[in-house]
Amino acid sequence: MKHTNLFKLIFFFVCVITSGSVWAQRSEQLLEKGWRFTKGDVKGAETPGFDDSEWEAVTIPHDWAIFGPFDRSHDLQNVAVTQNFETEASVKTGRTGGLPYVGVGWYRTTFHAPAGKQITLMFDGAMSEARIYVNGKEIGFWPWGYNSFYFDVTPYVNKDGQANTLAVRLENRPQSSRWYPGAGLYRNVHVIATDDIHVPVWGTKLTTPHVSVDYASVKLLTTVANADNKDVRIVTEIVSPEGKIVAAKDNTRKITNGMSFEQNFLVNSPMLWSPESPSLYKAVSKVYADNRLVDEYTTRFGIRSLEFVADKGFFLNGKHRKFQGVCNHHDLGPLGAAINVSALRHQLILLKDMGCDAIRTGHTMPAPELVELCDEMGIMLMVESFDEWDIAKCENGYHRFFNEWAEKDIVNMVRHYRNNPSVVMWSIGNEVPTQWKPEGCKVAAFLQEICHREDSTRPVTCGMDQVLSVLDNGFAALLDVPGFNYRTHLYTEAYNRLPQNIVLGSETASTVSSRGVYKFPVVKRHTAMYDDHQSTGYDLEYCSWSNVPDEDFALADDYPWTIGQFVWTGFDYLGEPSPYDTDAWPSHSSLFGIIDLASLPKDRYYLYRSIWNKQSPTLYILPHWTWHGREGKNTPVFVYTSYPEAELFVNGKSYGRQCKLTVEESRALQGKDSLWLQRRYRLMWTDVVYEPGEVRVVAYDEAGKAVAEQTVRTAGKPHHIELSTPHHTLNADGKELAYVTLRIVDKDGNLCPTDGRLVNFRVKGAGTYRASANGDPTCLDLFHLPRMHVFNGMLTVILQAGEEAGTLELQATAKGVKSGSIRINVKPVK
Repeated sequence: MKHTNLFKLIFFFVCVITSGSVWAQRSEQLLEKGWRFTKGDVKGAETPGFDDSEWEAVTIPHDWAIFGPFDRSHDLQNVAVTQNFETEASVKTGRTGGLPYVGVGWYRTTFHAPAGKQITLMFDGAMSEARIYVNGKEIGFWPWGYNSFYFDVTPYVNKDGQANTLAVRLENRPQSSRWYPGAGLYRNVHVIATDDIHVPVWGTKLTTPHVSVDYASVKLLTTVANADNKDVRIVTEIVSPEGKIVAAKDNTRKITNGMSFEQNFLVNSPMLWSPESPSLYKAVSKVYADNRLVDEYTTRFGIRSLEFVADKGFFLNGKHRKFQGVCNHHDLGPLGAAINVSALRHQLILLKDMGCDAIRTGHTMPAPELVELCDEMGIMLMVESFDEWDIAKCENGYHRFFNEWAEKDIVNMVRHYRNNPSVVMWSIGNEVPTQWKPEGCKVAAFLQEICHREDSTRPVTCGMDQVLSVLDNGFAALLDVPGFNYRTHLYTEAYNRLPQNIVLGSETASTVSSRGVYKFPVVKRHTAMYDDHQSTGYDLEYCSWSNVPDEDFALADDYPWTIGQFVWTGFDYLGEPSPYDTDAWPSHSSLFGIIDLASLPKDRYYLYRSIWNKQSPTLYILPHWTWHGREGKNTPVFVYTSYPEAELFVNGKSYGRQCKLTVEESRALQGKDSLWLQRRYRLMWTDVVYEPGEVRVVAYDEAGKAVAEQTVRTAGKPHHIELSTPHHTLNADGKELAYVTLRIVDKDGNLCPTDGRLVNFRVKGAGTYRASANGDPTCLDLFHLPRMHVFNGMLTVILQAGEEAGTLELQATAKGVKSGSIRINVKPVK
């Protein structure tokens, strides 16, 4: 601890001596290292002289609960889940992931602040009920753990250059969440130093009132704090994605009554932001007062237009499109809730390859790193706020704070992200019980108006599950965009009754499946439950209130007034182990994901990819073809493909060609074939008899020409461990991650799809072992220990680069098979 403080002091004086110009304007310090943490309520922990030497040394972001252990008793709940139509309470195990997130935690560190500056502390998120102390004094409280917030701490910092003590008390109460929320300072903490006259946090508002291929207008409103009755000069340059100055303004105005400083620009031949071409501009503003430069502030933005047209749908930059979106919770699987840019980027790459172009942040404010990555990578965002309003879903949920804090939280959310081009909609809630109450319209109107006041450019929606109620009481009619969670059979009625004449699938499918698990007979049904607590990978099982993907595909294809969907969910997440959401321990993570908790795609990934990805073809076979005891039994084969036709062969014998049915052809089978709708989107051979050997599918294009083939073979005896990764090079920044896929294979490299052996890991060189996961929602192996059972032959190991360049090596060993190893280059940070 003494060495850490000495380093900070040296760093402070170096900055003062060598970078006086930085302190003269604006600086920002990320408080990552040098923190101490303990769990439990500790008296006096906020005071500067408190002895925290026995506390755990941690780096922020940090999630104290992800290290476990898993236990049935953690947050054991006896509740009725009303949004799932439960009327009687029942025991819920694993509802919040079976991890020890409940309780009080304390964090402490020190920081230096330059003399004569205004000092702001900003938290990207703190879980939860954060109480912030500087030098022993409480300077603020913020209850909602998912939101960003900040405090002016200038009156509380030492004026003599001495270190300042920062202490944070956090508390997660039992029954405060419906999923795993994480715990602790799980997002970043910033110290911002500015001149007294400065642009405050989120102090610009940038819009593009006119957008065309020829030119775009850009309107920039800048708030300048502490400048009333002063002549303020702002010089702003608009910088293109290529780094060229494409517009500039130099204006001087007197600031009165806190008014914003307005500047307008024209950008000729703009590069428009879209998922296919996420072009980003910057507005770099220099602020002068009293004839001196007092601040420099950069606003990153994109030039794009949004239109939601009755009967026609959604238009981005004048082009019609439908949302191909997913909902995602905030946890990063085995990493927990602690934010990591590398992990987020890995998730987004997988989703983009699937053809996903949008994410709903269900059901909370996102981390700023996610929004920035979506800006850069081209993914549209529906940013959501609350899962509760004034009526409870959870005994200790947000309803306790709603009346006092809702406006503050919405304001912070909108101001934080209103300049981000990826954000295309605001969502004011998810399945809130208030929706069917008499006061529901009043509350919704209140929240929507705050969004409109703070940002007039984006529409407001809400995820509504009580569709008939909100159609009858006017709740759905008052929203800019009516968003429905499931209830696909009511879409047409909603369209006909609502004035907006558009319908958004704000939450769709909730199909459940386990990677590599197949149940027989193969039939479509809801609430299917088995002794192993898994769900079938044939993608035909769903919850009582949801559906399979094909229904949402058809709604998007058949009706111009549907504007797309957000699938629940892109990734499995900790908690809500539906359909095993009662007393079904050890189930403790969801089965909704298209991609499992280990970031391994399930079969369903390729179904969505075959429909959504228009750039790269898809051809995929399921199930695996290694069965013991199924010889001679019916074992249907499904093929997910973007090609119109394919032929199936088993050990050289043809089972015939199939093509995807048209709308008319599939509807003609309604009442005769339970899978009539699926035949529009899947190729299914339901009469295949299992025999060991080879399954091969040959795909044909529209002209009937064979253009691709895929093969699955029966695996032999497990032989060795195979390791692979897309991350062959990492930066030596102490943060970047490599996701390594581990497979148990036979001597020919075929996956052994039922293997479940324990694998041990050893990591050496320029990095560390971070975590592993296998995607099994019932597995209680701890993520942070260097061992994990494979699930259906596979798992994922996550490695983290160190801060020095070199080679990072992973060695994996298991009984009965040859070991495997992989090396990753860790290069110096430029």
